[in-house]
This record gives sequence, C-alpha cells and structure tokens, in this order.
Amino acid sequence: MLRRDVACYVWRDYGGLLCSKLKSSDFGNLGMLWYRMAQSETLLKIKDVLVEEKKHIRFADWSAHDIEVLNKYLFLTSKPCIYLVNLSDKDFIRKKNKWLPKIKEWVDKNDPGAPIIPFSGAFEHQLAELETDADRKAYEEEHKCVSVLDKIITTGYKALQLEYFFTAGPDEVKAWTVQKGTKAPQAAGRIHTDFEKGFIMAEVMHFVDFKEEGTEAAAKAAGKYRQQGRNYVVEDGDIIFFKFNAGAGLKDAKKK
Repeated sequence: MLRRDVACYVWRDYGGLLCSKLKSSDFGNLGMLWYRMAQSETLLKIKDVLVEEKKHIRFADWSAHDIEVLNKYLFLTSKPCIYLVNLSDKDFIRKKNKWLPKIKEWVDKNDPGAPIIPFSGAFEHQLAELETDADRKAYEEEHKCVSVLDKIITTGYKALQLEYFFTAGPDEVKAWTVQKGTKAPQAAGRIHTDFEKGFIMAEVMHFVDFKEEGTEAAAKAAGKYRQQGRNYVVEDGDIIFFKFNAGAGLKDAKKK
C-alpha cells in the first residue's frame, strides 16, 4: 500500500519527467524512489532557470545535491564562457571594428566579467602558412600585430580552473593538465595510478625559476628546488620529479 501511494505521489507531482526514468525494479526499492524524486526536483529547478527565468545555469544558486545532478547532465550553460570575436585581418591589424563596443555592452549585461578576445582567423591562417618562426616573427613585426592563439588557450585553461605541470627526462618534456588546487599525490596519479598509491615526495622547481637560473643545478644552488610532501598544492608551471614506492600498487592489488 505504501509503495503504491509513493508511486502515485511521484506520478501526481512529477509526472513523466520522473516516471520516464523509472524501471519496474525501482518500485521494489523505496530508497531509489526517493532518490529519483530528489533528482526530479533539481531537474524542474533547472527547467525554471532555463525556460522561465531565461538564465544560464551557472548564474543560479545550487545546493550540493543539485550540483551532483548537474554534473551528470553537463549542460552547456553551466560552463564558463569566453567570447571570441572573429575580425577581418584588416580590422584586427588596425585594432578597430564598429561592432566591438556593442558586443562588449551585451556581454557586460548578460555575462558580467566574461572575457572577450578579438582575433582574426584570416591573420592566424596567414601566420600558419609561413614556413619558419623567423618568417612569422617578421610578419608580425611588419603588421605590428601578434597572434592571440596563446592567449585564447591560457584564458580557456583559467576559465575551466585548469593548470599544467611539467615532467622532464633526457629525451622528452611532457605537460600534464590538472584541476586547480590538485595536491601532489593526485597530480602524480595523472601520470600513473601507481605514482599516487606509492607517493613519497615531489621535487619541485617552477618554470619561471628554471628559466631565470638557466639550469636545474643553478636552481638548486639558488634554493629554488624544493622537496614537497603529500599536502603540497601543485602550481601552474611547476616542473616536478616524483618519488614513489614502486611496490605500493602491487601490495594494494594483493590486498584486494
């Protein structure tokens, strides 16, 4: 009787939105029904924000449970925006376009604080067609204008709260992407899960310090090469050498 009443309550208040997601086996599990009800409340709230209020999802207030549901559906308007304005090469070089002020006015009104980056696909294409770095540099100097591709990439990383660290060996250098605020063991896990399980320490120097000092040995002599433990929060541009217990992953596997 209780199960039937709960099912009727769900149907009356949440309709097809919820019941279309239910399987017959769900009705034998009240916990699952209550979970579906809580999820449907979030979905209805999302509908109100998008349809009734005509707002982007990221501008609304959400509870921890709401965020858990949102992360499953990956709505486009929940993501931060960067506005790229594609100009003709002529307008890009002279840094003028009649529409830019109007675009900025709209963005400031509808998405305050969002970055706007004017660029020119035609200009970037012309640069890409040149064969050498020297030719590209000469072209930029001739037109007193530079590529903004690097700016677009770094702005995108910042908007998504991403950063990268480097690992280096005799034959290659690799960049690894992590979420801002990632600690050293989890960063090590981006390379291999055994690195995280057996993490001992991270030897760290920042790229800016390495570039300033010229060599790893010089960075060490200047006190800019540091040993960090598992609570170290990785910074954008760190060069890291991880030390780990190679047998830790095997031991964990045996325990299972």
